[in-house]
Amino acid sequence: MRCMKAVSLFSGAGGMDVGFESAGFDIVFANEMNHSAAETWRLNRPGREEAMLEGDIDDHIHRLSKHKRAEVVFGGPPCQGFSVAGKMDPADSRSQMVWRFMDAVEKVGPRVFVMENVAALGKLSKWKGVRDGIVSRGESMGYKVSFKVHSVADYGVSENRDRVLFIGVSKDLGDAAGFYDAISAYRASPPVARDVILSAGRYGTAENPRTCTAGITLAGRPVMRRSPYAGMLVNGAGRPIDLDGMVPTLPASMGGNKTPIVDELALNDRGVENWFVGYHAGLKEGTILPGEAVVPSTLRRLTVKECAAIQTFPHDYVFAGRKTEQYRQIGNAVPCRFAEAVANAVRDAYLSEV
Repeated sequence: MRCMKAVSLFSGAGGMDVGFESAGFDIVFANEMNHSAAETWRLNRPGREEAMLEGDIDDHIHRLSKHKRAEVVFGGPPCQGFSVAGKMDPADSRSQMVWRFMDAVEKVGPRVFVMENVAALGKLSKWKGVRDGIVSRGESMGYKVSFKVHSVADYGVSENRDRVLFIGVSKDLGDAAGFYDAISAYRASPPVARDVILSAGRYGTAENPRTCTAGITLAGRPVMRRSPYAGMLVNGAGRPIDLDGMVPTLPASMGGNKTPIVDELALNDRGVENWFVGYHAGLKEGTILPGEAVVPSTLRRLTVKECAAIQTFPHDYVFAGRKTEQYRQIGNAVPCRFAEAVANAVRDAYLSEV
């Protein structure tokens, strides 16, 4: 098999790139506008730094002509314009980046393209016109295009994160059915959150330093749900983690009080009940008044290293920029293990004879 070349767009910190590289692809061109994220990409690819062209894609798209017929173009255009966590504004300039992605596909003419985005783009009627436009544009360029929302937890990632993938396959290779058949072979059960967090190393050490100093205060008017891990029991959007389950979707806004919360005592002793379980029960029974319990010192926020482990980055992956920028890069990333399953499926279904 000869070298499989790939073009990475809207690369971020390189989570999707890690997955494609692990599947045997050579990233010959990468583009990212954010300086810290581009620097992260470079730091983790010594000797290949020149492949990363930092800046607006419009300033570099002409350079793609030298990479015509690369096997794959992949990437995740900015999703804030489509996300239910944002304003969902069709006029948001970030929503227009899906068309820059398609412009790049037209420039390269790859055998396959993979565009990743938030689940809302794949599900909400509000974005039907965008979905139809992507499919129509791809078909006009000679691709069979399909899209589907995937749960990354189905591929061994301990996180509640759903993402849409648009798969475009050159018509001479078939259609997306081959991709869906191939990716099923890479399904895997996710580990529990406790094991992933512990894999990052002991908290407060050089291996896993404290990186979020945001305090934890109880909400005076908590929003109650059936589970102590839902609702809003604390001030801020950071929720406690069910250590025997999965982590809620890591947001790009982490670094302050939107960073998920860990009970350090329960983390290190499976026989200890998570503090929030008892607090939640007391609120329901009326034996504890909202906000009047004493927050134990064992409660703390996830570190950068732990967030990276949840997003399945390699443990030696280095992040550039300030701590808030590092959290943002991780929250914006495609989980590496999910990306690897996608890349393996593309390779197996369409490129095995390359």
